[in-house]
Amino acid sequence: MASKTILVTGGTGLVGKAIENVVKANTLTDENWVFLSSKDADLTDVEQTNALFEKYKPTHVIHLAAMVGGLFRNLKYNLDFLRNNIHINDNVLNCSYKHGVQKVVSCLSTCIFPDKTTYPINETMIHNGPPHDSNFGYSYAKRLIDIQNRAYHAQHGCNFTSVIPTNVFGPFDNFNLEDGHVLPGLIHKTYEAKSKYKLLKENGTPLTIWGSGKPLRQFIYSNDLARLIVWVLREYNEINPIILSGELNKHALNCSKLIFLTDGMYFCLNCNYGV
Repeated sequence: MASKTILVTGGTGLVGKAIENVVKANTLTDENWVFLSSKDADLTDVEQTNALFEKYKPTHVIHLAAMVGGLFRNLKYNLDFLRNNIHINDNVLNCSYKHGVQKVVSCLSTCIFPDKTTYPINETMIHNGPPHDSNFGYSYAKRLIDIQNRAYHAQHGCNFTSVIPTNVFGPFDNFNLEDGHVLPGLIHKTYEAKSKYKLLKENGTPLTIWGSGKPLRQFIYSNDLARLIVWVLREYNEINPIILSGELNKHALNCSKLIFLTDGMYFCLNCNYGV
């Protein structure tokens, strides 16, 4: 009989599905995994969140659930991203404390780092300055998880920690042009250009991409990230957050060329770069 029940919020998203795939291939006999979706509860509601914890009685939690979106949606709804994510995170962490959860691993984002910073960045630099204006609501809500983890540990001895993945891509990604992130967005635009509108070869119209293509990004495949998160759950026992990343920095220009396999692209220098 399993002695550990691991509750995964946001369990049907990009990272959640990857974790499910990984643990199916490497489930320990003492672990029972429960993957939740937004259909199971509204985590902005404390009573619904508490009911989940009473139902499943988790010993461990991987907290992935969040209101998420790409550059366009963040620019438009910064307040909503701030308020909704603060409610979600506070409910999950407080219910974890009240129900005696042994360990919580929450997922942050590299967008929490200061907009004006030096490179390479590390985990000690999170609170050194304001994040990028484009998604400050989401970023500050995610930063608060680190503060809450430290406060729960200082006051109650809770083993709450967090991971900071770089740009994630993989199966079950969000390819919506308004809500998606950089790689799925590029793939979607490329698909439209090549198969729907046939922009390049038919009439010479270039594929337009926001920004200069020069900003560097680090990417990590969702299944690789999943393996690392499972390792953090089982082995990492620090409160300090830990960055989970691939090895190489990639220019958006080079990523676009890999996806499109051509030079027929136009980078809109007057458009927001994002972060």
